[in-house]
Amino acid sequence: MPHGFNGKILRANLSTGKFTIEEFPEQFYRQYYGGEGFTGYFLLKEVPRKTDPLSPENKLIFAAGPLTGVPAGGCGRHSVGGKSPLTGAFGEAESGGYWGAELKMAGFDAVIVEGKAEKPVYIFIEDGKASLKDARHLWGMKALECQSAIRQELGDDFIKVAYIGPAGENLVRFANIGNDLDAFAGRTGMGAVMGSKNLKAIACRGHQRVSVADPAAVKELAIWIRNNTPIINKGMHDLGTARVVNILNGAGGLPVRNFQLGAIDGAANISGEAMRDTILVRRRACFACPVQCKREVKVDQPYTVDPRYGGPEYETVAALGSNCGITDLKAIAKGNEIANAYVLDTISCGMAISFAMECFENGLLSKKDTGGIDLRFGNADAMLQMLELISLRQGFGNILAEGVARAAKKIGKGAGKYALHIKGLELPMHEPRLKQGLGVGYAISPTGADHCHNMHDTLYTSENPFLVEMRSLNNFQKMALTDLSPQKISMMMYYSNWIHFLNCAVCCYFVMSLSLVGFERTAALVRAVTGWNTSVFEIMKVGERAANLARIFNLREGFTPQDDTMPARFFTGHASGPLKDVPLDPEAFRKGIQYYYDMMGWPGGIPSAGKLGELGIDWALTQIR
Repeated sequence: MPHGFNGKILRANLSTGKFTIEEFPEQFYRQYYGGEGFTGYFLLKEVPRKTDPLSPENKLIFAAGPLTGVPAGGCGRHSVGGKSPLTGAFGEAESGGYWGAELKMAGFDAVIVEGKAEKPVYIFIEDGKASLKDARHLWGMKALECQSAIRQELGDDFIKVAYIGPAGENLVRFANIGNDLDAFAGRTGMGAVMGSKNLKAIACRGHQRVSVADPAAVKELAIWIRNNTPIINKGMHDLGTARVVNILNGAGGLPVRNFQLGAIDGAANISGEAMRDTILVRRRACFACPVQCKREVKVDQPYTVDPRYGGPEYETVAALGSNCGITDLKAIAKGNEIANAYVLDTISCGMAISFAMECFENGLLSKKDTGGIDLRFGNADAMLQMLELISLRQGFGNILAEGVARAAKKIGKGAGKYALHIKGLELPMHEPRLKQGLGVGYAISPTGADHCHNMHDTLYTSENPFLVEMRSLNNFQKMALTDLSPQKISMMMYYSNWIHFLNCAVCCYFVMSLSLVGFERTAALVRAVTGWNTSVFEIMKVGERAANLARIFNLREGFTPQDDTMPARFFTGHASGPLKDVPLDPEAFRKGIQYYYDMMGWPGGIPSAGKLGELGIDWALTQIR
């Protein structure tokens, strides 16, 4: 078995209460790596076609990668995957914090959860062994109470816990899975899958170090990361991800009022600078990371916000803030605390609320429908009320808990035009009229609209370290934001495959960023950890392989190239502001998708036998024939 792996995968059958430990050959690990790659493999191999995502037949896969738990910045992440209850498509999300590293140190590379427990349970993993514990007393608890109770029960405050909250228990289709109170496998509704299995948590404790092939080389790279990333990524340390609020607002790319506009008066009040100067009390880091991009905020009036739940990231600031017409930072911080406590995806939840606000303002909903809530843009109290109602599936919250695609069908009256999603997954907080290559990336993403395994066009309009690093792959030159030429789509494809690799490895985008660690150092780190004679070319193929497995899964489940699309709203410009006359061009958009198919070896949007054979996954072709 290569270094960087334990060579053991834990299978937990909750229907029988039995655990088994499975071992795979080295070739399996080099082919699929971990994280997203494991999810694609096991979903195709083990989940029957057309499985109900909330049935016992679905699998929930917690997976680390070869870099998870290595003592270097950016190596503290893990992945959670399964068939998504929100989209019915490939579901997968990553989380930071400390849980993934603890799983590796506890002796396992992944945990496959199957079946359904008769009563609520949690799993305890410690140093190569696993046991099932009664969780009936934990059911209904919010995140902090759950984590504290498990640590107290097991007598160890260093135990790391991955958990669901009431949102997951109530099968909210965009419930997520949390750990460390401020880290989340955030998108595609994996918390609902966990809740459907009556699994409250997985607690881990490990005492073994991750084995590495070349400790001296790993140490050298770890020191480089420690010494350089805080300097290069100073803005992330100082302001967190919310550092982009003012930048996007100035460019017309800050989502406002359900993406009707791209700028809002008062954006400075919810920016990273405002957070730093008012409610920030501490910065946090993930495992071994020197950047400390996470926020910890405290509010006393008019809301009480517990700093143990961290602070809002950019996506939360925009989803619960500007996109709902709200510029009250304290209200957003309270909304973040509620979402973190109930363990809920703030992107999908914020989009569900902004969708409902637009429906309300256009007369499709009334106070009778909303239970008396004046659900208008700018109403912070209404946003906070809806967060709890959605989490508990109470009143009108029960409809929004289904996600905007299903909610629009339930409401009717033409509500679909306000439901902004792709393949059922609500759009994240990045404007595809500003970043048009990202728009094509939204359309072809296997999970639905996703900003993570995607390019951000604003990074490539001028000479900078990002462009210089990408140039090492294909001599890319700077490109306009609206460019959807083959060169732009080629860049999007390469960058997306790079991120798919990072999701297999599993490590942080911000640290392994092209302007920081980059391609060659990441490949060097993989070599030093595993002992493999790997290269940038090989790790890019790992990402491409994962993208193809996810595509095959979606095709098998009934998705077609017609689902690679964009809500109609984005083919018109904003009513005012910098993007007033800058819509997505429908013809250029469709050409961009076709260019991507051509470059990926997907004639008609379907991976060819030759492409799957090249990637060593020709077995997957039988899944769609």
